[in-house]
Parts: sequence; C-alpha cells; structure tokens
Amino acid sequence: MVSRSCVSLLDLASGNMMDFSHTPRALPRIMTVPGIISDLDGDGTNDGNSDTPSTVTLSKKIIVSNFLPLNAQKDLKSGKWSFSFDEDSLLLQMKDGFTENTEVVYVGSLRADVDTSEQEEVSQQLLEEFNCVPTFIPSEIYKKFYHGFCKHHLWPLFHYMLPMSPDHGNRFDRLLWQSYVTTNKIFADKVMEVINPEEDYVWVHDYHLMVLPTFLRKRFHRIKLGFFLHSPFPSSEIYRTLPVRDEILKALLNADLIGFHTFDYARHFLSCCSRMLGLDYESKRGHIGLEYFGRTVYIKILPVGIHTGRIESALNHPSSSIKVKEIQKQFKGKRLVVGVDDMDVFKGISLKLLAMEHLLQQNSELRGKLVLVQIVNPVRSSGKAVQEAKMETYTITKRINDTFGFPGYEPVVLIDRHVPFCEKTAYYALAECCIVNAVRDGMNLIPYKYIVCRQGTPKMDEALGVAPGWRHTSTLVVSEFTGCSPSLSGAIRVNPWDIEAVSNALNVAINMPDLEKQLRHEKHYRYVSSHDIAYWACSFMQDLTRACEYHYSKRCWGIGFGLNFRILSLSPSFRKLSNDYIITAYKRTSKRAIFLDYDGTVVAQTSIPKTPSPEVISVLNNLCSDPRNNVFIVSGRGKKSLSDWFAQCENLGIAAEHGYFLRWSGMSDWETRSLAADFDWKNTAKPVMKLYTETTDGSYIETKESALVWHHEDADPDFGSCQAKELLDHLENVLANDPVVVKRGQNIVEVKPQGVTKGFVAEKVLSLMIANGKPPDFVLCIGDDRSDEDMFESMSNTAYGSSLASAPAIFACTVGQKPSKARYYLDDTVDVLALLQCLADASKSKSSSTETQVSFDNFV
Repeated sequence: MVSRSCVSLLDLASGNMMDFSHTPRALPRIMTVPGIISDLDGDGTNDGNSDTPSTVTLSKKIIVSNFLPLNAQKDLKSGKWSFSFDEDSLLLQMKDGFTENTEVVYVGSLRADVDTSEQEEVSQQLLEEFNCVPTFIPSEIYKKFYHGFCKHHLWPLFHYMLPMSPDHGNRFDRLLWQSYVTTNKIFADKVMEVINPEEDYVWVHDYHLMVLPTFLRKRFHRIKLGFFLHSPFPSSEIYRTLPVRDEILKALLNADLIGFHTFDYARHFLSCCSRMLGLDYESKRGHIGLEYFGRTVYIKILPVGIHTGRIESALNHPSSSIKVKEIQKQFKGKRLVVGVDDMDVFKGISLKLLAMEHLLQQNSELRGKLVLVQIVNPVRSSGKAVQEAKMETYTITKRINDTFGFPGYEPVVLIDRHVPFCEKTAYYALAECCIVNAVRDGMNLIPYKYIVCRQGTPKMDEALGVAPGWRHTSTLVVSEFTGCSPSLSGAIRVNPWDIEAVSNALNVAINMPDLEKQLRHEKHYRYVSSHDIAYWACSFMQDLTRACEYHYSKRCWGIGFGLNFRILSLSPSFRKLSNDYIITAYKRTSKRAIFLDYDGTVVAQTSIPKTPSPEVISVLNNLCSDPRNNVFIVSGRGKKSLSDWFAQCENLGIAAEHGYFLRWSGMSDWETRSLAADFDWKNTAKPVMKLYTETTDGSYIETKESALVWHHEDADPDFGSCQAKELLDHLENVLANDPVVVKRGQNIVEVKPQGVTKGFVAEKVLSLMIANGKPPDFVLCIGDDRSDEDMFESMSNTAYGSSLASAPAIFACTVGQKPSKARYYLDDTVDVLALLQCLADASKSKSSSTETQVSFDNFV
C-alpha cells in the first residue's frame, strides 16, 4: 500500500480518484544494534563501513529499479516537465510495508527522454519533490541494455526460450552485455550519491539490475543489500546456456538477501549455485542460507501481493459503477469469463482462445450464453514474435466468432486498447470466472485483483444489485506455470498446453455449485487480503535486517577482479599465519607437538597421484629429526596406505581412520581405539549403502577397517546431495541402537564407531606429553576440512585446560580462507609446505645438543 506521505501527491495527480485506506496490521518490527567494527578492515579507503556506525542518523530505504514510479510529461508549448507518482507502481505501493517515518528514496530511469541540458534541473526537481534519483542512460546504451540484452537475452531465457535458431531468439551479443554492465554501473553511481552505507538499506528489483550488487558491494563492503527477482529463475540446464552465467550468479551472491516468488524459482537458483560454484545451502530455523566466502547469503521465498486499498477505492469510484451498468446491459443474459494479459508470447492468449473454441464445440448449450472477454494490455516490446502472437490472436478470435457467433452474440470479445483501471475492475466484478493461461510467468497478480473485485464493496454491491450480506463467489482457472499458482490452492490448475484440459476446467468452473464457489472464494480472499503488498515489503525488510545483523562483527576483504569480485568475511581474530611470526615462537620453545592432516593439507585435493611427493617426505623427515618435535599425520585414510607411503619417515607418528588406529613411530605397533571391537553394524549399513550406490550413478563405497564411507563426488551434484541426505536419514534409523555415528561430510556419508575423531588424537598425544612431565610449549595443527575442526577445538581445550605453569603457543591453522575454529589460515598446500620447510630450516640452524623429545615407548 502507499504510505500517507504520498497520498496527497497521489490525490493531486489523479484528481482525488483514489482515497486510499491503510492496512492497520503490520508485521512485528525488528530492531538491530550493529556490532563493533574491527579496526583492521582491509582497504579502509574502499569501505564506507570502516568506522563505528552512527546511532543518531536514521536509516532510509533505497529502492532501485529499472523505472522510477513516476509519470513524466513535457508541455510542448512551455517546454516544462511535469511529474506525478504512478499509482499502479509496485514500488510506490510497497511503502505501506515500512514505518511511517521511514524515508524512501527511489533510484531508476524515467519513461521519457530528457535532454542533456535539462537533466540537472530535472534531477533536482525529482529529488526535492519526489525523493527520486533519475539515472539518465545515454539512449544508444539504454537501447542495447533494455531492448537488447534484457528483452532479447535475459527475458526469453528466464522464460525457457533458447535461441536455437535465428527465428527463435538472438544469438549472444557481447556488445549488448557490455551495455548491460555499463548501465548497472551507472545505477551504482547514482546509489552512491544518496547512500549512508552505515545505516541505509538498499533493495534492488528484478533482472535488469542483476550485476548491480557487485558494484555496490565493491564500493561498500558492509552495505545492507537485498535483491528480489520478479521473473522466473530457470532450471540450471537452461540458465547454464548463458555465456555470462558465472558473472551474473556471483553478482547476485553479493547481496545479503535474495528473494523469489516461489520455491521452484529458488530451487533452480540454488541448483545453479551447487552445480556451478559448488555451494550447498542449509536451512536453519526456517531460513535458507548459502555460505559464500564467510558470508551467509539468505534466500527469501514469498510471492508479492497487491494493494487492496487501491482496488477497493477503484470499486467505490463512480466511474466503476457506471461502467458496471454499461457492461451488464451489453451482456444481458450472458455469463462472462475474463482474461487480462499483455500481448506476449508467454501469456498463452492463443491457447486460451483454442480452449474456448473447444468448449463451445463440445458444449452446444453454452453457445449464445458464454462470453470470453479478453483484455489485451498495450505491448511493452516489439519484435517478430510479438507480431506473430498478435496476428494469431486476431485470427483465432475471428474464426471463433464466425463459427459460433450470430447477430447480438460474439463468443470472444477482444479489447485491444488501453483499458482504464476502473473499467477493468468492472469486468472483474461481473465475471463468473477468471482465466490465466500463461505458459510461463513470474507471478501474475491478475487473479488476486479479480478476487478482491469479486469480494466487492457496499457501493459496488449496490451497483450490481446485490443484497447486503450476500456471500460472494469466484472461480479461477490458473496455469500451473505462473508464480501465483502455488498460493491459490482453491484455483483449478491447468497445463496451458493441454487445450482439452483447459476447456474442461472452464466448464467445471462455470458449472460449479454456488456453495463450492463461495468456499473457494472465501479461502482465496483470506489469503490475498492478509498477504498484500505491505505484508510482502515488511516481511522482506525484516529478513534483510536479520541478514545484516552480523555485518560489523567480522573483518572484510575484497577479493577478485571485475564481476568476479566478492567479499571475504571472517572473524576479527582470524588472520594469515606468518612464517616469521611462527618461527619466532618455534625457536623459543623446546617441547613441540605438530599435527598435520593429509589430503588437502600436505597433498592437494585435486592431485591425481595421492602419494606424498619427495618434497613432503624430505620436509617431514627434517622435522622429525629434531628431538624437540613430535610430528603426527592425522588422516581419514586407512593404516595400510599411510604406513606404506610414509615408510621412510621412521620418527613420524600416524593416526589412521580419524584416530581409530594410532602409531607413535615407524618402529612401534599400531594401537586401536579402546572401544568394543564389534563391527556387526557393518552387516546392516553396507546393504543400505549398496542400495543407494546402485541407484546413484557415480557413487561408490569405501570400506575401512573401522568405518564405511559412501562417496558421491562423481555423481550429479543435485541428485548426489539429495541421495546423501536420504542415506543419512536411512542409516540413522537402522543404526539407532548401534554404538556408531553417521556423519555427512564433503561429498561423503560416513559411518564410524562413536568417539573416533581427530580431536581424540590431539587430546591423547598432548595428555601423554603432560603426564610424561614434558608439557608442550608449542602446538601446531594444520587441516582443511570439517574433521579437522575437532582437532582445533580439542588441542585448545587440552592445552589450556591443563594446570600448566605457562600457556603454550598454540597455532590452529586451516587451509583456505573460510569460517573455522582455527585462528589462522594458509591459502593452499604450497603455503603449508613452505611453512613446514621454514620450520625444518629453523631446526637445522639451531643446535640440538639438548635432547628433549618426548618418548612414548613407556606408554605403548
């Protein structure tokens, strides 16, 4: 709905036609107090959020869309521009979802060309009078941006139309893409002119501005940024045909909250993130989130609503009552079905007409009684496809009217002109049924408007001749490919391509018993009236506020160039481990424990040969030769592989299968975790894993002595992930009474005995050093995956939890910049080996005359 601050302007613009009523209900507001910004914030000159946020300045909402919610007209005589708010604009109506004292600024383009010499004056006028900031895009660039890339590439693709041939869409044009990027950059510059990045919220709308989040995030690392897509988001198979697919996907992930009308659209987006970027989503307390370089990007699923107050005001307007009586007289004795669509290839108008034709062919009793009033909105884009759709519409209409019409009766009334809103509401109020037959549509609010009009008002009921207290009715036939379909559970859903089924649905709708029509209508009206535009806007802003709560509790770095830019957001205490820093501590100490993961730490995950290189063997031997060091490889791999690979490292300790097997050195025997040696649970788990392996192409089972692991890294990402979730649940059920744990990791599902973790290895080694009277004064642990997090936590608890004279120097280090319990990170295995080599060199340079190595021989 429109806020009170705009009502007077609307009244002036429309001659007080719309007397808006306000929705008294509102969602509970969320108040967020930002945290403290770290002083260490990367490039402070590039981040507007580098200072403590002000508690005095009130935040405003910056709404960014391709078009401003304005009408513009130039007086040809005086040369003066006049502007007024566009009462139909969703951007204007959504202000009712904000508190009354919220300042709203709009950024977008005008629907009129303003001469360069007038732009500065017009900009000042729009900002002062309407709180609007116009983006004056050069006409040649705008043509390539809007009519080129948006309408000829994105719009067809997002509606599942691929450019298979020149007759079915344009081939990708890099120049059009450059214009798209340039236009988004101009929008970003305009936002920067009016934003207070510490306080304000920015809400970007629709597919025209999908790379805008990257430009804004690059300028202000902690900008509070939401994006809502009003069109469908196609399946990954369709989206991945776009040559600039990565750039757009990564740009969207620079937002804090991304909104979609339906779960299907969100599911397709998440699938693209999984397949193209390897990102998995999690649902926590009802909120879907993607972890992206330390930031959580939230996904919002909520269909937009309508402004019920405006529709009710239109129903109460005298012109609506007059029009209702005219239509009643024109169609006296007839039953009306209404359809309102843009002249668009995706709206399915011709399919709707064919269904009407089939209905009249099969039901002769309806001839002369049933009329389809098809209102066609003016075209918003031109092209061969639109002209062909228009020609087909007229051809089918003429054929139906020639075949089934007679003097005084036309089965199809095609209204192809601008229809005032009051006239539309009159048709809605009189029609027994509304049909939306789009083959693909983002949302489509026509059914919502129809329901409110059928509910009527006292004035409209009087014009219709309806007695007070009359229970209103309505029926809907809705394509299952429209975004509004899931929310209208009482509608008759149809496949628009099945002409016979659509025809039968129309027949069912108009012949439905009145009681059923009433019940369906009441159900729909309850939903539409409670989930209006104010509810939608308020709900989105609440989720955006929640998504930005922790902006100031982390340090931010900008990484990547161009449209590959993204923010790395990490804990203030998390930093790269400096070789010089750790060597200083290393040289001061004499009782050291070093724990190293294998895959992804000393050997790259992408390495085809998994055996350690000669360089790795050399570095480990040099470290182990220092009697002050106790070095362990802690891996999930089997003991045979590890003992064979590290046979040359006699002083190296090895923990295999996450610590189920432990060997203190090459000269000692393998120890087994002191647990029940009953592996009967394998007889239960393995058949279940085999079942999922047979049904999941690319998956396989790894059998360890202590565990079973189901791998799906070579399976289809979506299907493999889905099967992994099912397998996890299945195994947890069948193994509920066994002493095992079922865990899901990176492309794996593992079953292993309880208490077997890498953390146990660190705890045992450190405890034995303390018990031996040689408490560690230096602890280094490096790993790269989830299983290593247990090791980071355990070594800190053991070292700090013991009653030691002085706290040891602890270095918990993860590989890769990502959220972790570790305080340090190294970029990759190259950095890890370089660090280990520096430590080995430091050991060589210092005399090792004093033997302080802990001997475990007395404890094994």
